Amino acid sequence: MTLFDYSPITERPKLTWPDGKKLAFYVGLNIEHFLPGEPSTSIWPLDLKPDPLNHGWRDYGARVGIWRTMDILDRHGIRASALVNSMVAEHNPQIIKAGVERDWVWLAHGSTNSILHTGYAPDEERKVLADITGTIETATGQRPKGWMGPALTETDNTPQLLSELGYQYVLDWTNDDQPYRLNVPGMLSVPYTLGLNDLGLFLRGTSGPEFLQMVKDQYDVLRADSEHSGRVMALALHPFVIGQPFLAKYLDLALEYIASQSDVWLTTSDEIAAHYVTT
Repeated sequence: MTLFDYSPITERPKLTWPDGKKLAFYVGLNIEHFLPGEPSTSIWPLDLKPDPLNHGWRDYGARVGIWRTMDILDRHGIRASALVNSMVAEHNPQIIKAGVERDWVWLAHGSTNSILHTGYAPDEERKVLADITGTIETATGQRPKGWMGPALTETDNTPQLLSELGYQYVLDWTNDDQPYRLNVPGMLSVPYTLGLNDLGLFLRGTSGPEFLQMVKDQYDVLRADSEHSGRVMALALHPFVIGQPFLAKYLDLALEYIASQSDVWLTTSDEIAAHYVTT
């Protein structure tokens, strides 16, 4: 049995959002811990230990970028859907505390983005997932309902094991503009995005003004599509990227544009999943 069935968006029942809103918008804020000297997101792939070039860039997010990003989200009344590595609880507890104070929702994002979630035998994976879940729940006071693997990785068993732990959805499958049910009882896929993802965009040389226009264009097209049936617009952010001063300005302008739209539901991935299961 495959994890999900093919379902053309043109052949589904009409999807509606609360209060007659047309488009559900959420920010997937990646809050990650990187192991020094271990391969991970790199400006330039080098086999160095220590690796100040790459580790320093990533660490900027936890030291500076996250706080600048928080201020921008606060300014526009947006709660983050925080995709958090469980190691953040130990290494950056101040970030967890600030997010809890803002009533963010917390999704499990593996233990660290230096280790992909692959290659586990079922019993080993069950323990790994339970440890990640317990650490996040203890740190945030909230048991995560959603999962996104480091670099969107899963094993064949991940959705079923997550379901057994009480999870309700994953973000790893970026193949739709609406949530849909997986062939695992009680589990959904909620839309995430690789297209409107600061990391991929800026590593390919996208400028701040281009990013701003992309956000506006994404909204405009999805809003038009939503006349027929509701859509989800996700914005994927990494504080070590979007938290850079010359880019944060354009995030502020982009969120100002989105938040000014009267037909947008500013929400979280948890709320999107919870609403969808009632439809």
